[in-house]
Amino acid sequence: MSGATLAEALAAARRRLSEAGIADAAQDARLLIAGLLKLSSTAFVIDGARPLDPSQQALIDGALARRAVREPVHRILGRRAFSRLDLVLSPETLQPRPDTEILVDTLVPYAQKMVAGGGCRILDLGTGTGAICLALLDLVPGATGVGADYSAGALETARRNADINGVADRFEAVESDWFAAVTGAFDIIVSNPPYIVRSVVGTLDEDVRLYDPILALDGGEDGLDAYRAIAAGADDHLRENGLVAYEIGYDQKETVTAIMRENGFARIEAVQDLGGNDRVLVFSRETSV
Repeated sequence: MSGATLAEALAAARRRLSEAGIADAAQDARLLIAGLLKLSSTAFVIDGARPLDPSQQALIDGALARRAVREPVHRILGRRAFSRLDLVLSPETLQPRPDTEILVDTLVPYAQKMVAGGGCRILDLGTGTGAICLALLDLVPGATGVGADYSAGALETARRNADINGVADRFEAVESDWFAAVTGAFDIIVSNPPYIVRSVVGTLDEDVRLYDPILALDGGEDGLDAYRAIAAGADDHLRENGLVAYEIGYDQKETVTAIMRENGFARIEAVQDLGGNDRVLVFSRETSV
């Protein structure tokens, strides 16, 4: 395809991905080429007749080969937008997804109120790329945060993302198995933990099963192991009037609420995603009447 124009390259990429069985071939082709060549959203219309040089075509061909075997678009590009952030990805991290932005948006008003009242210290358990904590620090300038993760590689990615997005001075990364190496108390404890039932992990789409870290997916026999661990340790690390917030699976609202209730917490908010599925739960300590 030497000498192909941008428009021709896009059409060829769409055909190649479609023939490989990629459901959103047109969208993925556009995202890949735009990301690889750093093109604006209007470039395909304005510059469609521009010829590509051999190095650009080789870059596209390599990316299409990877997508054809189900490697996700954003893993190929090495980064993904989340909230107002630009996040780099690594093999040790999940790629942050739009549903998780609902968790961030839910917590922003609470964090802003805490900052206005004197301060807000956030603990993000299983931080991965740092997406949740870093987005909150970006949206709530007075807040500070700690990202904890079992994976040293994930923490290195989170530190890099903190630096890229200008919040490194308010972010600390801690290698920890949940609360094991965490010190101090926090106003908000937040997590998007692994919550997929172990027997289901092997049935997930190849995009997820082959490329996302299993540790970040496998929630144990019933998908609730992480919630139990966090619920058991949260009270020891929560400041007065502090909150615990989670992303959950679509069918876990009542079971996670029950786990938290057993550990002295009451649900104060439940938020659905755009598909109408339960997605975010917020808890505070139960108060005796």
